[in-house]
Formats: sequence, C-alpha cells, structure tokens
Amino acid sequence: MPEGDTVWNTARVLHRALGGATLTGSDFRVPQLAATDLAGWTVRESASRGKHLLLRLAAPEERSDTRHWTLHSHLRMDGAWRAYAPGERWTARPAHLIRVVLCGTGAVAVGYHLHELALLPTADEESLVGHLGPDLLGPDWDPTEALRRLAAHPEATIGQALLDQTNLAGVGNFYKCEVLFLRGVSPWTPVGAVPDLAGTVTLAQRLLTANRGRWTQSTTGSLHRGRTSYVYGRRAQPCLRCGTAIRKEELGERVTYWCPVCQPAPGPSLP
Repeated sequence: MPEGDTVWNTARVLHRALGGATLTGSDFRVPQLAATDLAGWTVRESASRGKHLLLRLAAPEERSDTRHWTLHSHLRMDGAWRAYAPGERWTARPAHLIRVVLCGTGAVAVGYHLHELALLPTADEESLVGHLGPDLLGPDWDPTEALRRLAAHPEATIGQALLDQTNLAGVGNFYKCEVLFLRGVSPWTPVGAVPDLAGTVTLAQRLLTANRGRWTQSTTGSLHRGRTSYVYGRRAQPCLRCGTAIRKEELGERVTYWCPVCQPAPGPSLP
C-alpha cells in the first residue's frame, strides 16, 4: 500500500495538472458514477489526508444545490493517478484498469485501479476521513494526539499500531519496518512497553517529511537501488549494522522485516 508521502506526491501531481482548471470533460468507469459529467466544473485544489486523495471541485454557478464537491479516491495497494498532455498516449497501465478520466485544456488526469471512488459535498469529507488520526504530512499534525491514540491500546503490538490509520495517518509497511529498526524496537513489542514512544512517532514524521516531494523513498540516505532501506525488502541479506540475516515474518495481515539482534525480543515463534 502506498505510504503517506507517495499519496502526498500524487496529490501534487494532480494539482499541477488540473489545479485552477475548468474541466472540459470526464469519463467515470465505475457503476456508481457512470452517469456523472464534470464538464464545466473547476478544480479548486488537490489534497491528501493520510492515504486518501481529495480532489476539491467547484460546480458551475447554475447549480442551485451544493457548489463545492470533493472527488475522493484511495490508492490501496495498486491504485495510481497519472497526468498526461492532451493527445499524449496513456501508457502507465492497461486501459481496462482505468476508473476515471478528467480532461482539462492543458492536461488529462487518468485514475487507474482506484478504490473507494466517491463524489460528495466537500462539507461531508469528514464522513470518509474523519476517523483518521493526525496526518503526518498534514497541517493538522499533532504528535500529542497521535501519542494519546497509540497509548490508548497499550496491549497492541507497535508494528500493528503504527499501521492503524486511526492512530496516525500516513505510515505504511515500509516506514513501519524502517522506523522500528532505527529505534531498535521489535515490531512485536506491546505499545505500552516501547521505551520512547514519542521518539518513535517523531522519527516517523521526520522520515516521511524527508522523502516528501520525491518518488524514491530512502531511510539510509542513499537513493541507489538496493541501498534505500535498512531492513525492508532485505530478507536474508546481512543487517547493515550487525551483519545478522534480516528476517521476514507476518505480523497481523502484513509482512514485517526486522533484525533479531538490533531489534531484540519479543518476536515471533520461529523454527
């Protein structure tokens, strides 16, 4: 699943392509919006909230009901938005994965394999994202509130708690693994037993902020292939600190990478 910084970057791509533009046409390829026509609507802004994308629109003035609307989408594991110049060939994904096309005079935005696609009044956005915790990359970032939410479930493993978007919004599996390695904390440690929970939250926010604005995520300082992470995606490779083989195991519904020496017990029961 894309991390919060990837979603933040995607929102900026959409804003650069369509921000301030009046749409000349739209094509929704999902049943619930198949009859929707956004021609004449203006794109006010593109924003992100955790892993949710919010394209805020202004309907034409002749609409007598609601003027401001939001097109909500979620990328999950495989969704993507791409921007193309008018007339440019759409090459990012197969055509059968297209869920929506938004046309402006200067750019065309194509949404592939999007999830939770919905058009709703902007005033009702909270019905879709109000359950989220503080956004690590948002103007509402509040580390105190994030800590309060995490600490409310001291028995949960820190690995699962960091992925729970109702605690803090934006951490995915990559940052979960990397943050816990850098903090020397086993992913199976109960939240209530994490030595410096505030330090863990602070580091997560720092790492996402450092990677914001680029597509290659790195926690090591290197952008070279194979050198961007300490543990994530490095199963059986030597730990960059101690040389121990990195392990991979399921934690909840997600795989976890960790170093059993640098991140000592608790851990899973392994043969």
